[in-house]
Amino acid sequence: MDQIRVRGGQRLRGTLPISGAKNAALPLMAAALLSDRPVRLDHVPDLADIASMTNLLRQHGVRIERDDTSSMTLDAGEIVSTTAPYDLVRKMRASVLVLGPLLARFGKATVSLPGGCAIGNRPVDLHLKGLADLGAQVEIGGGYVHARAPEGGRLRGGRVSFPFVSVGATENLMMAAALAMGETTLINAAREPEIVDLARLLAAMGVVIEGAGTDTVHIQGRERLGGAEHRVLPDRIETGTYAMAVAIAGGDVVLQGADGGLIEAVIDTLVRAGVGVETVDEGLRVTRGVDPVIGVDMMTEPYPGFPTDLQAQYMALMTVASGASMITETIFENRFMHVPELGRMGANITVHQASALVRGVPGLTGAPVMATDLRASVSLVLAGLAAGGETAISRVYHLDRGYERLVEKLAACGADIDRVAAARAAAEE
Repeated sequence: MDQIRVRGGQRLRGTLPISGAKNAALPLMAAALLSDRPVRLDHVPDLADIASMTNLLRQHGVRIERDDTSSMTLDAGEIVSTTAPYDLVRKMRASVLVLGPLLARFGKATVSLPGGCAIGNRPVDLHLKGLADLGAQVEIGGGYVHARAPEGGRLRGGRVSFPFVSVGATENLMMAAALAMGETTLINAAREPEIVDLARLLAAMGVVIEGAGTDTVHIQGRERLGGAEHRVLPDRIETGTYAMAVAIAGGDVVLQGADGGLIEAVIDTLVRAGVGVETVDEGLRVTRGVDPVIGVDMMTEPYPGFPTDLQAQYMALMTVASGASMITETIFENRFMHVPELGRMGANITVHQASALVRGVPGLTGAPVMATDLRASVSLVLAGLAAGGETAISRVYHLDRGYERLVEKLAACGADIDRVAAARAAAEE
């Protein structure tokens, strides 16, 4: 397996471009299934998860063209299959997002259950219950979800109340409701910016939708949707990650294309920790001088709170803070798997149930470490930026799922970082 090797101690300076949001692009791609007209998406990142969704949609018959930039055109005019097979779905949980669009447009869908997840259980129960509330007949058998629309082939608008907030279920039901008869109301809907971005695309395709970004969303279904052009919003998780990279390494970097309005809770926490964050014409400018950051407590929460996808990165930052901080994870039950690896680098972290007490240390020491999931892997890269000596991170295929050109972006700002091919890494061990 490839390795990323980081030799710490270099301050970061320059301009770092922020890519389009993976977590927005995936449901936007699935939404193309709702229409027989082309959908063009701009600012789509080049990531393993995007490739997985591309392969899944092509299997359904969607024609996808991607140019040399970040633009993608999806044409679902001739769908050949309404089945999403296990071999493709198992690679990425977001694959379940094809369920709502396929069912709404074709009256039937068979989608593999996505299986488990390294950071905790993320069941699709809310997706299925919501579709049943719109009249679908849903059965599970042989590891697959088998869903059919009511007699007549179209879902019926209805009232869907989520017992707890789920981004994926909100997205799936928004897309299903887009072609349902009548109005659908989603109660306790997720409020993430990616939900708003999906609503913008659906509106451009002809859906009347109100309330996206609040906990109540109203969708007026249409019999048929048109094509559209849409630009994917900037990746707020990538933005927060690189802001913390500057904070842990020190320096002065402009995050080009970043939107601070998408991560207000993160910016507030970083500012209280002593990091400089300001809006500039190009995006966000992040600075940190010679003094270490200050330990600040943090709790993950659904949007607009501090995102769980930035918890591991923030923990890495707090390992070298002045003082202690308490980090509480409220979203996923197994999202402290990076703690032992940070401990190998000299971090002082004590975990008790859903909270971690992080006592800042004067410095970390480079060590061989292993990534366990996407965000945990990048937290080890951040720790390596601040560590003395070399940090060698294995299982970096996790990073390929969510960070576009991470090594190149950090190196361009002065980090001493490179990616070593699997053969070379094995030969040197």
